[in-house]
Amino acid sequence: MLMTTTTVVEGKPVSRYLGVVTGEAIIGANVFRDLLASVRDVVGGRSATYEKGLAEARTVAMKEMEQRAGELGANAVIGIDLDYEVLGQNNGMLMVSVSGTAVVC
Repeated sequence: MLMTTTTVVEGKPVSRYLGVVTGEAIIGANVFRDLLASVRDVVGGRSATYEKGLAEARTVAMKEMEQRAGELGANAVIGIDLDYEVLGQNNGMLMVSVSGTAVVC
C-alpha cells in the first residue's frame, strides 16, 4: 500500500476518498531505560534505547493505520500526519499516533 505525507500522488489521481484512518501505539518508559537515558543526558549523545522504542512504536502505529485502510478497500493513504506525545503519571509513557486519508488511486 502506498503511504505518503503528501495530499496527492503524482500520476495517480484519487478516484475515491474512503475516510480518515488512524493508528496508535504507546510504549512505557521503564526505570532501566530512564536511568540509561539520564546518564546519556549528562554525558551527551543520543539515547539509542529511546530512539529504538520510538521507531518501534511508529512502525506499529503505521501498520495499524495501513490495516484499517485496507479493510476499507484503500490502496493508498495520503496526507499522513505523525504525532508524538508524553503520557501518564510522571510522563512514564510515550504515544505515537498517525492519521491519514484512505483512498483508491
